[in-house]
Amino acid sequence: MKMSGGPASLNMKIALLVLAVLIAGGTLFYTQNLVVRLQEKERQIAELYARGIEYVANTSSPETDITFLFENILKPIDFPLINSDPKDRVIITDKYDIKDIRNIKYDTSLTKKQLQRYFENKIKEMDKIHKPIYITYKDSVLLQKIHYGDSDLINQLKYYPTLQLIIAGLFIIIGYIGFSNIKRSEQSNIWVGMAKETAHQFGTPISSLMGWLEMLKLSYKDNDKVLDIADEIDNDVQRLNKITYRFSKIGAKPELKEKIVYEEIKRVVDYFQRRLPQTGKSVELSLTGDQIAGSELNSELFEWVIENLIKNALDAIENKKGEIKIAITPNRDKIEIDVSDNGKGIEMKRRKDIFRPGYSTKRRGWGLGLSLSKRIIEVYHKGKIFVKTSSPGEGTTFKIILKRC
Repeated sequence: MKMSGGPASLNMKIALLVLAVLIAGGTLFYTQNLVVRLQEKERQIAELYARGIEYVANTSSPETDITFLFENILKPIDFPLINSDPKDRVIITDKYDIKDIRNIKYDTSLTKKQLQRYFENKIKEMDKIHKPIYITYKDSVLLQKIHYGDSDLINQLKYYPTLQLIIAGLFIIIGYIGFSNIKRSEQSNIWVGMAKETAHQFGTPISSLMGWLEMLKLSYKDNDKVLDIADEIDNDVQRLNKITYRFSKIGAKPELKEKIVYEEIKRVVDYFQRRLPQTGKSVELSLTGDQIAGSELNSELFEWVIENLIKNALDAIENKKGEIKIAITPNRDKIEIDVSDNGKGIEMKRRKDIFRPGYSTKRRGWGLGLSLSKRIIEVYHKGKIFVKTSSPGEGTTFKIILKRC
């Protein structure tokens, strides 16, 4: 999980695209299948109509009136149909009531010759869609042809997938714009949060400096004590420089050098041990494990991670007697660092959220400490950091895994 949310945002965009394609593809498949079934149904009706005329032609006299016989067949026909002679001509006796056509609108102001040409063109259009159905006399003499096209419902269904693709395209565009705005907003919040985090980071050493200066005023006659206090002030000033350096490196590729992991962590532990009494808590901070294993590190950024974990542990400890244990264990080509406390612990459902930018259970702070730590370890040092174990009321163990030199 990256702090910036870039891969997560990319995955969401890919998922959005795949979803849109699946919706469009599924709709296209379903609609085409439905169109084929409806076309088959209409062809069956046209076949029934043709076979009815053929049956009457083969069994009745020419004078037989077939209007009544096909009244129940013609009524349900809702698609365009033309009954022509073998040469694809429509017999027009009355242009206001042409009996050989169904569901075709035409201009009654046209002459019979113009109407004949109009229906011939219609027949050509229909024959491109569906093959005409032949009506024969005794299976040898061609009497008529039935030409038919698609109903309005089928035509609408044909254009429905196109409409769906347009909607899916708009869905993707709107989704992309939405996610881009969310990403920009998130980045903006991160920078605002970093500004607040910087102020928070500066707050501890500045408060400490003020305390040392107050002690200097009270102990100016004791030269040895003044020197000790001056050393502590110098340490805090150096820490301020480190904090400034750390924030200057966010977003830039840090320089990694081979370092002894134990020594890097020990500097942070020593700094906190001298200042634990000022927290008002009785906390034992210890460092154990391998003292020679090395890894490619950026000292300033790696120390920042350890500081964040120790600070989180201190904030989580609510017992009168707290414990923070840091253990270093080499494991083949890896170095494992466990940071454990006996604090209030983390609920299972919150474990994924603690590394998310902006998430915080504390009243102060901006929820960037752990997210920055994750970025430093996983992006800059190509390692891993995660919650190894945690139980409400019993404590939490964070694990860091680094490549061993």
